[in-house]
Formats: sequence, C-alpha cells, structure tokens
Amino acid sequence: MTHLFYWILFYLDSVFVPGQTNPISASSCFLQGHFEPSFLANGHFMIGGLFPMHYRVEIKLYLILQCWCLFRFDPRAFRWAQAMRFAIEEINKNQNLLPNFTLGYKIYDSCETHVAAQWAVLGVLNGPEETQNAMCFAAAPLLAVIGDSGSSQSVVASNTLQPFRIPMISYFSTCSCLSDRKQYPTFFRVVPSDDFQVKAIAQLLQRFGWKWVGIVTEDDDYGRYALQGLLREFRNIGVCLAYYEMIPKVYDQKRIHEILRVMKQSTAKVVINFAGEGELYPLLKEYMDLNITGIQWIASEAWVTASVLASSYPFMVGTIGFAIRQGKVPGLKNYLLTVNPLRYPNHTMVQELWQHSGYLNTSNLRVTYNVYKAVYAIAHSLHNLINCEPGREPFQNSSCANTTNIYPWEVKFYTFLMLRLILYFLIDSCTPGSRKAVRRGEPLCCFDCVPCDDGKISNQTGVFRYTLSPSPLSRTECIPKAVEFLTHDAMGLTLTVISVVGACLTAAILLVFIRHRNTPIVRVNNSELSFFILLSLILCFLCALLFIGEPTVWSCMLRHTAFSITFSLCISCILSKTLVVLAAFTATRPGNNIMKWLGPKQQRVIIFACTLVQVLICSMWLIAAPPFPFKNTQYSRSKIILECSVGSDWAFWSVLGYIGLLACLCFVLAFLARKLPGNFNEAKYITFSILIFCAVWLAFIPAYVSSPGKFTVAVEIFAILASSFGLLLCLFAPKSYIILLKPQKNTKQHLMGKVIK
Repeated sequence: MTHLFYWILFYLDSVFVPGQTNPISASSCFLQGHFEPSFLANGHFMIGGLFPMHYRVEIKLYLILQCWCLFRFDPRAFRWAQAMRFAIEEINKNQNLLPNFTLGYKIYDSCETHVAAQWAVLGVLNGPEETQNAMCFAAAPLLAVIGDSGSSQSVVASNTLQPFRIPMISYFSTCSCLSDRKQYPTFFRVVPSDDFQVKAIAQLLQRFGWKWVGIVTEDDDYGRYALQGLLREFRNIGVCLAYYEMIPKVYDQKRIHEILRVMKQSTAKVVINFAGEGELYPLLKEYMDLNITGIQWIASEAWVTASVLASSYPFMVGTIGFAIRQGKVPGLKNYLLTVNPLRYPNHTMVQELWQHSGYLNTSNLRVTYNVYKAVYAIAHSLHNLINCEPGREPFQNSSCANTTNIYPWEVKFYTFLMLRLILYFLIDSCTPGSRKAVRRGEPLCCFDCVPCDDGKISNQTGVFRYTLSPSPLSRTECIPKAVEFLTHDAMGLTLTVISVVGACLTAAILLVFIRHRNTPIVRVNNSELSFFILLSLILCFLCALLFIGEPTVWSCMLRHTAFSITFSLCISCILSKTLVVLAAFTATRPGNNIMKWLGPKQQRVIIFACTLVQVLICSMWLIAAPPFPFKNTQYSRSKIILECSVGSDWAFWSVLGYIGLLACLCFVLAFLARKLPGNFNEAKYITFSILIFCAVWLAFIPAYVSSPGKFTVAVEIFAILASSFGLLLCLFAPKSYIILLKPQKNTKQHLMGKVIK
C-alpha cells in the first residue's frame, strides 16, 4: 500500500447537527473555527471526540502562529472515530435508550501531540460564532468528551476541561498518573491502568527467567510512570535494568541512533517498550535500516496490536505483550464501508482507506470496542439522569436534575457509576464459573481469577464469593445431586434374602432342638441356654433388615441399639454356657462344689446382668446423643449420601467394645476347656465360633471406616450376618448333623465314650 503522507495543518472530521439527516463536513485548521448549529434545542445533546487520526513524522516551523507538520495518516484511529459516530447513530435509533432525545458529536483530530490536543479541546468548547479568533467564543453546550488515546494528550485535555467540570472518558490512555482523583476529578476511562500492565510484564519476565533487560519509552508521562512501575516490580522479582532510554517527542535522528547503539552494544537482549505508534515509528524505521537483530521486544498495549507494525516490519515477529480486552461491535464493518470520499477534504486518502486492512479489520476490536463502550456509558448515564427517581439521586437533598437544562457535571456522577460497572464487568472481572481471589498485601482491586472449587458455583461476573452447588458438573449453575442410601436394589435385596434365610435357618434349628429336647445331645449341652442362643441369633439376623432402606429417626435409633443388645444377649448366653461346661468337668474333682453356684438360676442371672450392662449403655446413648439421619455432602461432590450418624462416636464404639469384651472373655474360658474329655466337648466349638466372631468384627473396623456411601452400611450388615452365621454353624451344625443324620450317636454312652474307657 502507498504510504499516506501529506502536509496538513489540522483536520476536523465532522460535526453532526441533531435534527439533520446528514453530517456537515468541515475542514479547517485550528485558527479558522468550524461550523455548528447556533443552539441546541431541548432534547439535543452534544458529545466531543478526540482521535489521533494523524501522527507526526517531522516538524518544520515556518510562520508565526502557523505550525506546519508532516503527518502520517493512521487508519486505525480513523476507525475509532467512525466507531464513535456509529455508536451515536445506533443510540439515536434505539427506542429504549434516550427516547425522544438525540445525540450529536464534534470529532477533532488531536494529531497525537500536546499542542494539537490542546487546540482540539478548545475547538470542542467553541461557541457558534465564526470569527478570526475562534478560541475565544462562548462555550458550546457540550456534555462530555471521549478521548484522547495518548496519556499525555489526555492530561492536557483533562486539565483544560476540568474548570468547566466536563467529564472526559478516555478509551486508550493507560498512564497510572490519571488514576489520581484529586488531580483529575473529571477524567474517566474504559481501559485498565498501567499498574496492571507492569505487574503482568514483571510476571512475564519471571516466567521466562529474564533477569537482564533494557527499557525504552517515549518522553512523556506515559513512559515515565511506566518506568516507575516497572522499577518497583523489578525490586520484588530480582530483575536488573541494563539501560533506560527515552524516545524524543521531536524527531531527532542523532538521538535515535544513540538509542539504537545502546541497544545493539548492550548484553541485554530483552527490551521493554512503552511508546505510542507515532513515537515508535522513527525508531523502528532506523532499527530496520541498521539491520539490528537478536532483540526480544516486549510491547506495551499502545502498539502490541497495531497491524501496521506487523505488516510493515516482519522482523518484529516474536514481539510479545499484553493487549486490552477485545469485543464485538455488530454492524460496524458495514458502516465503515459507507464512508463517502466526497465528504472529506482529501479524497485520495479516503479512497486508499478502502484498501487498508487496519481500517476495515473488525475481527479483533480492542480500542474500537472501548470507544463503543465509552459512548454507551455516556448514553446510559444521561438516560438515568433523565429518568431519575426523586429520593434516589446523588445530588443535594436527593433531588433530580432539570432535564431542560442539564449540566456536564451532573452527567459526571452517572458516568462515574456507569464506568465503574463497565470496568468491573468488562475489564477487570472474573467470568461466571470463577471467583476473585484477592492478593495478600495488595489493594482490593488486585486479584486473580480462580475456578470455583468442585461443588461450588458463581453465576455472576466478578464475584468474590461463590455459593454451594449440589453438582460438580457445572460451575455456573446448580444441578440437583442424586441422593444415595442402601435401598432394595440388587445389593439391598441380596442382603435382605441372606438375612431372612439366616433367620429361617436358625428358627428351623430351634424347632429341631425343641422337638428333640429330651435327647442326650440337647440335654448335655444345656437345652435352655441353647434355646436362648438360637432366639438371640434369630434377632441378630432380623436386626440387619433395619439397616436397609431410607434412614429415619426411628430406624437410626433402632439400628445400632437393637444390634448391640441382641448380640450382647447372644454372647452372654455363650459365656454362661462356657462357664457351665468348664465347671461341669471341674466339678468331677473331689471336694469341688462349683456347680452349686452355676445352677439354672445363676445362669439366668449371668445372662441378665451381662445384657443389662449393654442396655444401660444404649439408654445413655439414646438420651445423650441418639443416632439421627444425616445428609453427607462432603464425602462425594456428585451425590448426597443419606446415612445414619451415630450421634456419639464414644457411645458407638463403647457398645462394640463391650461386645468385644464379652467375646474375648468367652474365648479365654473356652480355650481353657478345649482339652476336656468327651466325644462332644462343646468348648472346642465355642472356641472356634468366637474366633470367627472376633475375626469378622476386627476386619469390620477398617472396612467400615474406608467404605464410601451406602457401602458403609453394607459392610456393617455383612459383619452382622457373617458373625451370626459363624456362631450358628459352629455351635449348632454339628449337633443338628447328629440329631438329623446320625441318630445312633445321640446317646449318653457315645457322648461320654472317652470317660467310660
């Protein structure tokens, strides 16, 4: 593309008069004034715009009061100006935003210089008369100004507008100096401060391990404040500065060569550059001519996305930097194509503009999107001001503004609120599904966006806290979790069948023993104690059924108490039987009268006393901290586990410990009686049954603790059934075999065979 160079003193884009169908074009230098309506009727509001549609390449002074400059046209900035026009025209067509009101605009070219920006602001403030001294008119009815792009130009413009209390919204000025609300009370922006950028660059250096760097900036507030911020961050991360050079605002080839010589001779191959495209242009041109290579550029947001640099200077490939957030402006590209060359003083410029990718490229809108947001911020502020509700306004006595005579400072209040929302949601925000994590020791506005933890959500933009979510499948919305407990599914039905089979088998054995209660094998083993053991085992099998199904208050209390009491009864009966067996063979010794202390009454007392201790423990448990249904949401993020909380861990393990104590005592006594004479020494079977019982419950403890969800309950049921079957089969299977299949051995002589011999 042919470079667009031409002589120009000052360029004024256009002035749009509300109520007229077409904008009025005007071209003039800043000593000639401009055309605009003599007054604005009610319902018409004017917005000013400052855009650097040209940037200076060389400066030549000729006549006094005339500053002739060689400027290079910037298609990208021209697109920004057109985006402002597009937004205003879009708002004027919107029936929901500022209905019955019309926005007008005055757009000036600030030429990316302090002086031009000063004259542009004064031009925006001009009144209607056209005189030779255009800067001395009465003030025009201006409500706000959008601009400028450069921080130094914005400083000048803001200071000029401040006495008039006219709010100014910048779309690209990032200098941290402009964050001073006392010095710049009417300045606002829709772009983050450089404080964030320098922190990001410092983290970038730290990430790649770059400790030796150079800095090149433009010679103004933008560059100087960026340097201060970088040096502050360097001290925190241990980065050293090799050199610092400033690009002169007025082109000086000798000074440019000095800067490039320092860069070429330095051992620092990483260069951080904070400069606008206009200031950087002569440096990069000489950089290319001198064929300097091996430099890793870190670009500021001012030029990192400038397409003209990437297309004109292929040697800049590899440059990295942080760009501002991009956005979409539907319909803008078609609007850009509607530019009429006849409306502009340089027709050739506009015709070449059609072919320029920097102008028509709307796929990656960043600064353009900021301009679009700034216009809408003013429009919404004005809309809120016009549609105020008495009692809720920020003015004195919570009064509303006079909509027929609105002052710029009144719009400022609303603009401030709107920009806070824009910055909060569109620039420095965390998207739904994440939250803000404030950095320790830093201001509240310094934060990181971290994804919500599993099971937690945030469905709003820019939140510091999140809410609990039933499901980890989504971090932006709550999805109900599945509720899990041991139901009558395949596992539950299997355990139910085993429990019922065990109870029925025990009942069948009980009937067999009752029918053969007068036979020697039943009588010699104390039929009454055998009946008690079988009855307690039936209850043990049936209590397992209480663990299946949805937990309720009553089922939770009955589960553990019924299980513990029935097992205590069973083990107490076995303990009493073991004492009787041991005493019966000991009583055969001369002078031993121990059996008189272990008669039927004493046996019942032993059983009752041992069981009563467990009943008392369970009673205290139910009174102090009874078990209750509990929804466990901590173990699994994908489901809610409905279970019975034991209420008191101490009580739960106490009842298990007491059963274990009875079982251990029974095991010791049975072990002592294992070698007593007789063909049917029951002590051997008691020893083996208690050994199985203890093994099951010792294995239960780690399995119970580590099993998830409904499997915890299944493990407990399995322990109950396994221990019950162990006692039943070890104690009664041999006897039932003799009674039913070997009746010839069911004699006193056979049972005492070894004694007779």
